[in-house]
Formats: sequence, C-alpha cells, structure tokens
Amino acid sequence: MSMTLRFPKWGVTVLSILALFTTLIFGPTSNASASINYGEEVSEVAKRYVGAPYKWGGTTPKGFDASGFTHYVYKTAATKMTLPRTSASQYKMGKVVKQNELKQGDLVFYATGQKTKVSFVGIYNGNGTFTGATSKGVKVVKMSDKYWKERYVGAKRVIK
Repeated sequence: MSMTLRFPKWGVTVLSILALFTTLIFGPTSNASASINYGEEVSEVAKRYVGAPYKWGGTTPKGFDASGFTHYVYKTAATKMTLPRTSASQYKMGKVVKQNELKQGDLVFYATGQKTKVSFVGIYNGNGTFTGATSKGVKVVKMSDKYWKERYVGAKRVIK
C-alpha cells in the first residue's frame, strides 16, 4: 500500500513563489563593483596613438611633441587631468617614484636636449617600456635602450 500526497495546482505555484521569495531575501548577496585602474587606462590610451607623427609644439593626433602627447592623453583618458604644457613643468608636479617602483601611467622624464635638465616625458606602460612622442613619432620605447637609459632623469606619479 503506497501513499501519495495530492496538492492542487495553485498550491504548487504558491510554494514555488514562497521558495523563490525566501531565496531572494535570505540568500547570498553580491557586492560586486568595478573600479578603474587609471594608470592602466592612461597607458592603454597612450598606446592607441602609436604611429601618430611628431610635430614640434603639437598637441593633437595630427602631430605631438613629447609634453603635448602626455598633456593630450591625460586629458582624454578617464583621468580627465590637465597636465602643464611643458615637460619641465610636468616634472614639477606629482610624487617622486623610484625606477624600480614604477606603475603604469607614471610619467618618465629624460634629458634629451643640451640646455635643460628635463626635456622629454613619456607614459610608463609596465615591463620597462614607455609610450612617448619621439622625433620619429609616437612609439613604445624600451627604457633599457642605451639612448634612453643614459638620459633618464626620474619619474613622477600624478594619479592619486
């Protein structure tokens, strides 16, 4: 002799709704949130302009000089930061960063001219490279290349 329970169709529906309601109220919650890494984002924006031409005094993708490039990238990236216009002025802002503590988005400075201490700036990408508007256009450059290694002045972190 077997025993079966019979529920009306509406009873099954009510129990299903109660089970769903209980799960939603007492079940696990997620506090997922996304946060942007501004340094990574700045570095990625900078790489988009690889191949853009060099132009003395240039501040747009039609032609950049070194500080015009960093000025443009920081302004158009998610940081929306306005950097000073010259590399020497950019070198005066931010927090000093040791070369072995560089993070993506940090500014790296070089003395490429004869008259001034700081005359070039690029955006650090990680892995010992930076993106900058060189005399041959915007390029990704290895900091360990002899030319750049000999002219390195320092780095600054302007992203808080």
